[in-house]
Amino acid sequence: MTVALAPSPLPPTFFEEVRQRLRRRAEAAELDGLLLLSSGNVTYATGWHFSVNERPIGLWLPVNGEALLLVPLLELENAMDVPGVEVRTYEEFPGERPPVLWMTEEAGVARMAVDALAAELLGPARAWLERLDLVDHVRPERAVKTGAEVALIREAARFADRVLSRLLEAGGDILRQSGTEEDLLADCTGAVRRLLADTHGEEFQGTKMGITASVHSGPRAALPHGSVTARRPRPGEPIVAGIGCSLGGYHAESGVTLVYGEIGPEQRRVMETMAEAGAATVDALERGLPCAEVNHAALGVLRRAGLGDAIRHRIGHGMGVEGHEAPWLAPGDRTPTGPGMVFSCEPGVYRPGLDGWRTIDTLVTGTDGVEVASRFQTDHPVESRTLSV
Repeated sequence: MTVALAPSPLPPTFFEEVRQRLRRRAEAAELDGLLLLSSGNVTYATGWHFSVNERPIGLWLPVNGEALLLVPLLELENAMDVPGVEVRTYEEFPGERPPVLWMTEEAGVARMAVDALAAELLGPARAWLERLDLVDHVRPERAVKTGAEVALIREAARFADRVLSRLLEAGGDILRQSGTEEDLLADCTGAVRRLLADTHGEEFQGTKMGITASVHSGPRAALPHGSVTARRPRPGEPIVAGIGCSLGGYHAESGVTLVYGEIGPEQRRVMETMAEAGAATVDALERGLPCAEVNHAALGVLRRAGLGDAIRHRIGHGMGVEGHEAPWLAPGDRTPTGPGMVFSCEPGVYRPGLDGWRTIDTLVTGTDGVEVASRFQTDHPVESRTLSV
């Protein structure tokens, strides 16, 4: 049985090991190295949580030689704090010479793979290089987490659960005082942000740490990505809460649909069907099915319950350095699932003009089964998910 690690910031040795694994992938592909331009990939290989904007930041990883962190001049001092890399700078974006083309020249090699490249730069880059592969060699490394990464995700999931616990505890009182979606969100996230900072703020200073959340009610709950408004939930309506938390740069999610008042028969049927879809996701992952087949098995539960027309999205996605990352539990992703992967599980039922329902669990696949890292749903069965009127 795997021993759970305590969450702690990832040390420089972690990122050096990542870079070494990527060098071996480049060598196996008969390349001189990898140019990483995706912000998530750069962070994964360096531990640097930088501001993502129009100015590209790249990491050149040669098979042999020192890694080069390639940044705009205004980021020089920040980049100098990253251990294990040499820093080189360009002046500004867009520049007389596009920064990404400058990066390919700074590498000084003939054969490289690039994980992401704008279409207009493809021709000039290929003219400069003998061989250019548009391949993300980082993706399979990121898909399988180490114990230290899972420890961060597990702790992030625990704090995402705390937001839901606060909502369940205080939400009824807020609504009885004519509270709105905005009021619910401000209360539950504000309380747990303070707790997160008090618990981990000092140790994790300089890493990505925080909480994102949404609360939608009634007919607006049918909008998966709707904005939070000053709407006042009404008795009998569902309230969908989706919570994301990051710690040490690693993400987890937890989500639930509560009912303001008594749960009606049709509402209970939907909630129980969604729980069955979640169980089907876990079962499919434990059988090691490819991602697309996990999605098919889980959403099949909703379809067989007559809720197929209310499906608006896949069952889940990978999580790690980014809140949404590959692999995807969705049609078209044939990635085999296996130990060390982390996924969201998000059964959703959306009926525009009527209501919406979604739950979210963070799932960690292991050699001896699937761990449900977010515990709110497990600890709060369907009948307890109510806010008193």
